[in-house]
Amino acid sequence: MLAALSIRDIVLIDRLELSLDKGLCTLTGETGAGKSILLDSLGLAIGARADAGLVRQGAEQGSVTAVFDLTDGHPARSLLDENGIETEGDLILRRVQTKDGRSRAFVNDQAVSVGLLRQLGDMLVEIHGQHDERGLLDASGHRAILDAFGGLEPKVQQVRKLHAAAAAAREALAEHEAALAKAKAEQDYLTHVVGELDELAPEPGEETALAEERTLMMHSEKIAGDLSEAEQALSGDGGLDARLNLALRRLSRVAEQAGGRLDAAIAALDRTLVEAAEARDQVALALRAMEFDPARLEHVETRLFALRAAARKHNVQVDSLAALADKLRGQLQEIEGGEARLAVLRKAAHEAGDAYLTAAKALSEARIKAAAKLDKQVMKELVPLKLDKAGFKTQ
Repeated sequence: MLAALSIRDIVLIDRLELSLDKGLCTLTGETGAGKSILLDSLGLAIGARADAGLVRQGAEQGSVTAVFDLTDGHPARSLLDENGIETEGDLILRRVQTKDGRSRAFVNDQAVSVGLLRQLGDMLVEIHGQHDERGLLDASGHRAILDAFGGLEPKVQQVRKLHAAAAAAREALAEHEAALAKAKAEQDYLTHVVGELDELAPEPGEETALAEERTLMMHSEKIAGDLSEAEQALSGDGGLDARLNLALRRLSRVAEQAGGRLDAAIAALDRTLVEAAEARDQVALALRAMEFDPARLEHVETRLFALRAAARKHNVQVDSLAALADKLRGQLQEIEGGEARLAVLRKAAHEAGDAYLTAAKALSEARIKAAAKLDKQVMKELVPLKLDKAGFKTQ
C-alpha cells in the first residue's frame, strides 16, 4: 500500500509531506483545491508520461517520492530481483522532472528506466476515473489478478525459479554441445599436431644451444688455423718453450757467482715454463675439439631448422613449443572427457525440464480451479446489480 507521498515544486505545491495511515484514506475538497495535482504527482512517481508543465513556476525542477509498504510475496519484489535492485523493507519510487522536459527515475535510490518504473507502478497502483483505463480491462494483468485471487503467488514464484533453472540447464547443455562439436571437428588436426610435436620433442633452451654450436662449427676452420699457429709458437725449436729454457739454462750457470741476485728471475722462469706447458696443452686440447665434423654440422642445422619451422607454423617461440604440445594434448583429453560431461548435462537439463513442467502443470490446474471459483463469485455480485443476464467467464 501507499505509505507516504513527498512532493517538491510540482505545479502549485512548494513542499508537501503526506503520510497515509493503514486502511481507507479519503481526500476531499472543492474544485480547484488541488486533488488532481496530488494524482498527477503520484502518476509521475509511478511512471506516467513526463510533462515540463508540472514543474512549479520559478523552480528548476520538481520531484515526487512515493513510499510503498509491500508484503514479502508481492510481485513487485520479483520484478526488482530480476533487475538486480535491493528489495528489503519499503519500496521507494522517485521521479525528478526538470523544466526543460528531461526526466529521471529512481527505485530505492538506484537509477532505473522510466519503463521499469511504469511496470512497478502498474503492479502497485490502480487509478480509476471517468476517462482512465480500468485495470480489469488490461489483459496483461489478468493472470496476476487470478493468481492473487487464488493465493497462487508462491506457486508462481516456484514455477518462475524452476523455469529459470531449466533454461540455464538447457543453455549449459547447448554451450557444451557446441564446444564439443567444435573440438571434435579439430580432433584430427590436434592429433596430427601433437604427434608432430611429440616426434620433434623440443626442449626449452635447445634453440640457443644449437645456434651457438652451429656458429662455432661454421667458424671452426679459421679457429683451428689460429690454434695451430699458437701451438707452434709455444713449442718446437723456435718456440716460446725453447727460448725460455735457453734463458733459464744461461741464468742457472751464473746463478752461484751472482750471489743470489738471479734467484727471483730463475723462479719466475720456472713458473712461466709450467704455465706455458699448461697453455700448450689447453691449445692442443682445443685444437682437437675443433676438428670439423660435416655430419655433426648437418645434424645440428637440420634440428635447428626443424624447430624454427615448427615455431613459425604455430606462431610461437621455439622455447614455447613444448608448452604448446602440452596445451594441445590437454584439449584432446578434454574431448575424451567431454562425452561424460555431456551425459551429465543432458541428465540435468532433462530433470530440470521435468521439474518445471510438473510445477507448471500443477499451477495450471490450480488456476483452473481458482478461475471457476472466481467466475462463481463474480456472478453472485452481478445479481444485485441487476446484471443477472450477464455472463463472466475466465479462460
